[in-house]
Amino acid sequence: MNDIKRTARITGLAYLGLAITGMVGFLLIRSALYVDGDSAQTLANLVERESFARLGVAFDFGIVITQALAALWFFKLFRRWNPFAAGALAAFGMVNAIMILVGVMFTSTALHVALNPASAPGGDQAGTIQLLVDLSNGAWSVSALFFGLWLIPMGYVVDSARLMPRALGAILMVSGGGYILSAFAKVLLPDAPLVAELLPLPATVGEFWILGYLLIFGVRASAVSGEREPVRVEATA
Repeated sequence: MNDIKRTARITGLAYLGLAITGMVGFLLIRSALYVDGDSAQTLANLVERESFARLGVAFDFGIVITQALAALWFFKLFRRWNPFAAGALAAFGMVNAIMILVGVMFTSTALHVALNPASAPGGDQAGTIQLLVDLSNGAWSVSALFFGLWLIPMGYVVDSARLMPRALGAILMVSGGGYILSAFAKVLLPDAPLVAELLPLPATVGEFWILGYLLIFGVRASAVSGEREPVRVEATA
């Protein structure tokens, strides 16, 4: 039980790292630098706030690292109850990390173009940066799809193995579906961006709930004891 709790808390720490780097890197720094539909302003931001932009790339690297670690440690924690779901969770989490890394590749290149005008094809810095930012946004959209996919097996194991409150498992699975629908909404409903933004919101509750549960409680002791106690079949005369 102590070993499982230790694994759960390390998993929670990795997830906490993912939450912190994601909030700072994606929600704070990225939104402050890249202006939708205004490539000239984005160029100016990258040139005038170079150190801030470099910090953003560093935090994005942090997102990749913590996402990969969280995927691996969730697999280690959940595999004893459901190896298939644990493997799916790890696979989807790693693909998410890879897609974020692709997005970082484009934004780091955009910073290079902003600081080195000669590297822009035809000398069009603003246009080149806009293309790179659009490619980065595309990679992040795909990563959101796989982030939704990784929440579904996470919630399934939590619910089916009774590792944590069943309501948490349900919220995680619904949240995963919200992320997946949001990815499709961005493509199919371009004139209704609010729909794509609202669909993943339930995930915030589920993610912070499981993060806190992992750090404070680990997993339910009953789930561990129930797993280890064999079912006795009494012979009848």
